[in-house]
Amino acid sequence: MAMDFGEKTPTDALTARGRDWPCLRQFCVFIENRVGSLLDLMRRLERHDLRIVALSITDSIDFAVARVMVDHYERGKELFELSPYTFFENDVIGVELPDESQPYVDICLALLQAEINIHYSYPLLFRRKGRGGIALYVDDMDLGLRTLTEKGHRIITEKELLEDDEYV
Repeated sequence: MAMDFGEKTPTDALTARGRDWPCLRQFCVFIENRVGSLLDLMRRLERHDLRIVALSITDSIDFAVARVMVDHYERGKELFELSPYTFFENDVIGVELPDESQPYVDICLALLQAEINIHYSYPLLFRRKGRGGIALYVDDMDLGLRTLTEKGHRIITEKELLEDDEYV
């Protein structure tokens, strides 16, 4: 349990993670590597009014792992728990692309200077004031968040996925 420092009373771990939590939650879903598997997964999500805000697929001969992020994490989790899919979830950093001539270089350079390794990245279907965003999975999330923030990068929260101005 996390401590609520204002009240000095324990806070349930499920409520400690609010919409302004600095990390985004992704679902890693195992699907068979066969025709129509990805379509089935997308239909299951979108028929429940979940908007897919990110998708990245890693495949092999027999199966694929779809990294999926939806605009409403709690509903997505409930849906996956009730589904036949094998999945796990983890945090990624959502960062808004800076208004620079080389936005990816700027982000990568900030993390490199702090010696933070980027394991993978993929784009977010996110738009705020004309700027897009990316998801990053790094080897040290806390240091990655702190470094990007200190370098002036804007972190995207789960709340902002519900409120982006391009797709509402």
